[in-house]
Amino acid sequence: MEQFSTKPQASAARQEKVVLRRIRAIDIEIRSGTYPNTNDLAKKLEVGVRTISRDIEEMKLFYNAPIAFDRAKNGYYYTEDSFYIKDISLSEGELFSVALFERLLSGYRNTPLEKHLRSVFRKIAASLGERATIDTMYLDDSVTYISEPLAQIDAEVFNTVFSAVRTSKEIRFDYRPLQKQTYMSRTVRPYHIVCQKGSWYVIGFDSYKSDIRIFAFSRIKNATTTGETFEIPEDFDWRKYIDADIGVWASSQVSHKIRLRFSAEIATFASEHIWSRSQTVTQNEDGTVEVAFETTQLPEVQRWVLGQGHTVQVLEPQELIDAVKAELSQMGKMYGNT
Repeated sequence: MEQFSTKPQASAARQEKVVLRRIRAIDIEIRSGTYPNTNDLAKKLEVGVRTISRDIEEMKLFYNAPIAFDRAKNGYYYTEDSFYIKDISLSEGELFSVALFERLLSGYRNTPLEKHLRSVFRKIAASLGERATIDTMYLDDSVTYISEPLAQIDAEVFNTVFSAVRTSKEIRFDYRPLQKQTYMSRTVRPYHIVCQKGSWYVIGFDSYKSDIRIFAFSRIKNATTTGETFEIPEDFDWRKYIDADIGVWASSQVSHKIRLRFSAEIATFASEHIWSRSQTVTQNEDGTVEVAFETTQLPEVQRWVLGQGHTVQVLEPQELIDAVKAELSQMGKMYGNT
């Protein structure tokens, strides 16, 4: 069970509010037309000149403030008369979402996105103004959030793959397949990125296999661009290679009709769970529940079924029934059963 300390987060949020308060004050002074300089602003706000300089740079960088310096008047002014620093106005429901936002970022803790998203959260919180409050019940240790255990992703790999997809650049990297302990060199044209429950994958044309393949970010290292550009084929559709409901483990495009029977002891769980947006659920008179849906992810369904033990039975397809039986046979041998 994962718990989070709120002290560093609260301190950062307070600091953001202090900075934003100064930025608002600087904005007012500049819009007044008095052409204030760093010395004037430092004296008025009772901070150092370097602090004011950093605030002005932040206004330019994060708020796109059109600030210019008039040497003749020795002060700052806006080149656009209509510009001003805007506060964010949120409804009560939106404030609730903001309260949960940072805590839910745990799903991105294995990627460079976490740092950026936390920065966005602090800026939003700081921009709410003095009258806006967030119920700390959603931020303190009385609420625990359990996230998926995630493999670490190298920041350079993450950035290289995203950049390559955005610019249609071919990439080369070392990859360790799930069934192997060694890395293999791959040259790939990355077409599309998928995030499933905090795990990241890239779908692309693998020159080694001469086919579309799916690669997990966490098993990539030494990613670089080759300099070669490409065009995505017009008939490429990422939906053919994954199932957004079930998973991204298998690259197969063959769709299978799945029918599962859930025992009465977990019937409520089975009937309320969304396995697939195309699913049908049938309640039987004996208390069991049958769920049917279609997916290309046969191995993923097999792994899930095996994890449920005797409470779930595969009714079809026969291919999945045979795969489950074969796995159970191997498990029996492992534990000494014949």
